Amino acid sequence: MKKILDVLSEEMGRAFEEAGYEASLGKVSVSNRPDLCEYQCNGAMAGAKKYHKAPLVIAGEVAEKLAESEVFAGAEAVAPGFLNLKISEEFLLKQLRQMAEEPKFGLEAPEKKKRIIIDYGGANVAKPLHVGHLRSAVIGESIKRINRYVGHEVIGDVHLGDWGLQMGLVIMGLKERKPDLVYFDESYTGEYPREAPFTISELEEIYPASSAKSKEDAAYKALAMEATYKLQNGVRGYRALWQHILNVSVADLKKNYSSLNVEFDLWKGESDVHELIPEMVAYMKENGYAYISDGALVVDVKEDTDTKEVPPCMILKSDGASLYNTTDLATIMERMRLYHPDEIIYLTDKRQDLYFDQVFRCARKTKLVEPETELKWIGFGTVNGKDGKPFKTRDGGVMRLETLIQDTKDEMYRKIREGREMSEEEARKVADMVAISALLYGDLSNQASKDYVFDVDRFTSFEGDTGPYILYTIVRIKSILAKYREQGGNPESTELRKAENTSEKELMMELVQFQAMMQNAAEETAPHKVCAYVYDLANAFNHFYHETKILGEEKEERKQGLIALLVLTLNVLESCIDVLGFSAPDKM
Repeated sequence: MKKILDVLSEEMGRAFEEAGYEASLGKVSVSNRPDLCEYQCNGAMAGAKKYHKAPLVIAGEVAEKLAESEVFAGAEAVAPGFLNLKISEEFLLKQLRQMAEEPKFGLEAPEKKKRIIIDYGGANVAKPLHVGHLRSAVIGESIKRINRYVGHEVIGDVHLGDWGLQMGLVIMGLKERKPDLVYFDESYTGEYPREAPFTISELEEIYPASSAKSKEDAAYKALAMEATYKLQNGVRGYRALWQHILNVSVADLKKNYSSLNVEFDLWKGESDVHELIPEMVAYMKENGYAYISDGALVVDVKEDTDTKEVPPCMILKSDGASLYNTTDLATIMERMRLYHPDEIIYLTDKRQDLYFDQVFRCARKTKLVEPETELKWIGFGTVNGKDGKPFKTRDGGVMRLETLIQDTKDEMYRKIREGREMSEEEARKVADMVAISALLYGDLSNQASKDYVFDVDRFTSFEGDTGPYILYTIVRIKSILAKYREQGGNPESTELRKAENTSEKELMMELVQFQAMMQNAAEETAPHKVCAYVYDLANAFNHFYHETKILGEEKEERKQGLIALLVLTLNVLESCIDVLGFSAPDKM
């Protein structure tokens, strides 16, 4: 199904051609003055110079050609040469009926289906998720869902930090606490226990304590580096212990991500490409891409067009140790071999722009990716407190993501219980769903690159541009449809009718923007555009609801048309919140 603006532009293009001008001048856009018109065309202004005519004259000639249009109910030429447009209710109805009948409301499949890998977790093994992980998780999940919705194949990869010095620090911390564990006996040849010798709580205590000690005790740090070396070189006990650390951590990570409705297709980590690094290094040397500089192995990534210094991309340090660059490049190499993606998207803190510029340049220069493979980095802003600084606990510590989620659920539960008759169990269930909408919408409604202030009072409000407001609108529609069923009606068998008042038409006009919005959100990797649309749609519905009798409508045909409009609105709203990562309860 064609997007509404494409249909309108085609109709306008025909009018320009009939008037003796280029059809390309007929581009239509949504009016920036809705008090004057619904849509507008500025083509006469653009054509004035070429055709040596006053733009108002051109606009007037085109408006005359639209007098009999079935698409436009009105076309007015106004100074200095704008065309103010109003679409016909009959045409709008035709568009909506087609939307209601087609899969995904008429959203056309992409011309080329892409295979996209999204790297958006960034979690580290043995460390709890904190508030800083929120944005990567929810933005990445939404981008994944949006792209799947429009028709692309998308693979989400958590890409764990599971192989560096941090693992050596955890192992040393364990050795200090439990020196008699069989894993530290390098002469042991038997089978290792299946159960981990620690809990997730112990693990989360061990790393910060060990890390702090290494900063004060050089000898201890040396032992941690030795443990890392042994792990990476295949010492049996260390590998077995590492596998326990990985299993316990991943189980906990999955639980926490799941609470945000975030799911990964791949649970790969830095360790997965450890064996690939020597091959990659050899390839870069043999093909003349990499060279030794001050003892380190580097690849020049500067370009003639650069206006500022871009340092070489370091592959190996002077002591032969690998870096994040090394691991990320090896991961790109593996992804190309295993999945042959058309696009790889990374989500990280926006302060890593230079890093990804270097990595991407290096991947292209060394031909680790095909020329047509798109590498995209999305840098996101920070979640701040009301003081404008990164969000902290009350005592100034880093807030765990688990704590943030629970605090939001508790606040939502308090608000749900106010003035509502619900059992405690039902209130908790509803509060949990609505709280997740508050968290996700509160984050996603902001452009990814922008910082934002986390305000639990505002995010959990049932009014304004919030997740709970969107859900309340959906629940309101569900309630009306439920009452209609109680009256013996079947919402799914109703048929849309022509709009009979302004608010009804405005709601319909919001609905027909869906295809273009979703396509644009996918192309620009911009979940905030879905949020903006769903908020406008909710507002349009609530305005319509307050001005229109629905169940009280006496004319049955008219009532059925209104019910059909509610069904379509509900389906579109629920599709939107699904790609944002949350869902609505049946009542609130």
